[in-house]
Amino acid sequence: MRKQRGLSMFVFLVFAFLCIPLLIVTVTAFGEQASIQFPIEGFTFQWFAKVFEISSFMESLILSLQISFFATILALAIGIPAAYALARRQTAKTALLKSFFLSPTIVPGVVVGYALFQFIVVQLELPVYQGLLLGHFLISLPYVIRVVGSSLEQLDFSIEEVAWTLGCTKLAAFIRIIIPNITSGIFASFMLAFINSFNNIPVSQFLSGPGVATLPTILMNYIEYNYDPTVSALSVLLMLGTILLMFLIEKTLGLASVT
Repeated sequence: MRKQRGLSMFVFLVFAFLCIPLLIVTVTAFGEQASIQFPIEGFTFQWFAKVFEISSFMESLILSLQISFFATILALAIGIPAAYALARRQTAKTALLKSFFLSPTIVPGVVVGYALFQFIVVQLELPVYQGLLLGHFLISLPYVIRVVGSSLEQLDFSIEEVAWTLGCTKLAAFIRIIIPNITSGIFASFMLAFINSFNNIPVSQFLSGPGVATLPTILMNYIEYNYDPTVSALSVLLMLGTILLMFLIEKTLGLASVT
C-alpha cells in the first residue's frame, strides 16, 4: 500500500513537471502586456490575431505542412514495403537491418542534422527545398517502419498464403489482404511521422536556407529578437493542432480511453 502511494506520488510529480510549463505558456498567451508575464494582467486575444498577421509565420507554416506531408508520404511508400520484408523474414540480418533503419531515433537530433547537412548540402548540393524534403523523409522513415512493423508482427500471414493458393499474385495479395489489415498502423505511423517532421528543429535548422525555413526555425529566430506573447499564442495553436492529431490517432486505433 505504501509503495502504491509512493508510486502514485511520483507519477503525479512527473505529470506536474510536464504539464505546469504548458499551462504557464497557455496562460501567458492571453496577457495584455507587450512582454510575456506570469501571472498575466488583463485578458485579450490580440496575440492570436497577431500570429496570422506575421507573414513569415504563415509562409513557414505552409512550407512546414508541405514538407511534412510529402516527406511522410514518401516515408510510407518506402517504409511499408520495408516493414513487410522485415516482418516476413525473421533472421539475424533482418534484425540488423531493423536496427539500422531505427538508428535515427536513437542518435541525437543535432548529430543527425549535421550528418544530413554534410551529405545533402555539401556532398549532393541539392537545392534548399529538396534538401529539406529529403532530410525530413529520412527522419520520418523510422517511425513508419517501427509502427507498421509492429502491426505486421501481430498479423497472421497464413491468410496471405491462402490468397496465394487461391490464385492471387503476391502483389495483389499484399494490396488486398495485407494493407486492409494494417490500416490502423499505417494511419498511426502517418500521424506520428507527420508530427515529428513538423516539430523537428535540429534537421530543419541545418537544412534551411535564405527564404526557405520551417515554422519551428522561424519561431526560434523570432524569439531571439522578440519576447511578446505572440510566441505563446503560436505555441498554444501548435499544441492544439498536435492534440487534435493525437486524438485522431487514438480514435482510429479504437482505444477505450477515447471511446
